[in-house]
Amino acid sequence: MVSLKLVKESSLLYKDRCVRSPEDGYQLLKQFLEEVDREYFIIVCLDTKNQPTAINICHIGSLNASIVHPRECFKPAILSNAASILVGHNHPSGQAAPSREDIEVTKRLVEAGNIIGIDLIDHIILGDDQFVSLKEKGYV
Repeated sequence: MVSLKLVKESSLLYKDRCVRSPEDGYQLLKQFLEEVDREYFIIVCLDTKNQPTAINICHIGSLNASIVHPRECFKPAILSNAASILVGHNHPSGQAAPSREDIEVTKRLVEAGNIIGIDLIDHIILGDDQFVSLKEKGYV
C-alpha cells in the first residue's frame, strides 16, 4: 500500500502574487537562491492565474552541477494541482549564461510537460545580480 501526501512546511508572502514576466520569476526565485553556496534547482507550481501555490527545492547539486529529472520536477506540480510550473536555478560562479546541460534539461521539461498537461512557462538562471530567461532565449 502506498500513499502520497503534500505537506506544507511554511508559508511565504510573495508581494506581487503573480508571475507575469521573467522579471517577476527572477524576483521570486532570488529570495531562495541569492545566498546559497551550491547549485539549487527550484520548482514553482502555479495555478491558472500564474500565482504560486507551492515552491519545492527539487535538487541541491555541487558547485557546478545539478542532476535534474522530469519525474522529480513534476511530482510536486502534480500533487499541488498546478496548471504550469516555473523552474530556476543558480550558478554559484555568478555567471548566468546557460550551459548546454541547462538547455537540454529545459527541452526535456517542455516535452514532459506537454505530455502530462503541465506547461513549463520559463526556466530562469540566476547569477550575481543578473538572470537569464530561457523563454526569452527561445528554448521554452
